[in-house]
Amino acid sequence: MASNTWVKVVGFSDQERHSLNTLFRLSERHTPSYVLWKPDAPSPPQVALIDVDSYEAGLEMASPNLNPNLKLICVGAEPPPQAWRSFQRPVDWNALVQELDRLFAPPPDLDIDLGFGDSQDKTVPPGVKVCMLVGMTREQRLYLRARLALAGLTEVDDAETAGQASALMSQRQYELVVVGLELSDADPWSLVQALKDQQAPTRSVIVATESPTWAAMERAEQLACTGLLEIPFNPKQVLKLLQQV
Repeated sequence: MASNTWVKVVGFSDQERHSLNTLFRLSERHTPSYVLWKPDAPSPPQVALIDVDSYEAGLEMASPNLNPNLKLICVGAEPPPQAWRSFQRPVDWNALVQELDRLFAPPPDLDIDLGFGDSQDKTVPPGVKVCMLVGMTREQRLYLRARLALAGLTEVDDAETAGQASALMSQRQYELVVVGLELSDADPWSLVQALKDQQAPTRSVIVATESPTWAAMERAEQLACTGLLEIPFNPKQVLKLLQQV
């Protein structure tokens, strides 16, 4: 059974509401499955569809209870600056659902052989934790290096690609690996799985991404990652995760 993605709907004509309800019903047997959010729902909405031409939209946008982190998909002539996506009328409902899928659909499972061999550690002084940063930009890796150093983690290797990470893993045993989900040469989730499947698994794996979708968060949890970092980095979030290493 597909897990529910709660969608708050504000405004819209009766005909448009009928189209939305039809799309929601069609999604019931698929992942993600979209469900109309109501105040008595068991969880808060994960996305909002807002008819910016409606009176209700003005009340919603002015409400102090509006979650500033809620993704807004707006329909109408003048979408607000905080809209995540916007559509004009007549609405292309298929395109709208595709945008929802981009946000909530789980990433595909790709069977990629990264060529990981048996690890043969380089000699590391007792008690020293070795870390690796995979993917991300040079500036992002430098920032994490500085944060790791402040946490007492100074033995850090860089790998721009999954292939480079593979070569390093054959030489050293890592206590912490941070994997950027925008890797260019392999599926990052396959790399995370490989880190977990080693004879001596990496104890802490953190993923970092510029697009922290619900699907990515759920996948990170399923693979027992220590956490997910949002890019640009939030210093408090980085500190909190490093304290768990």
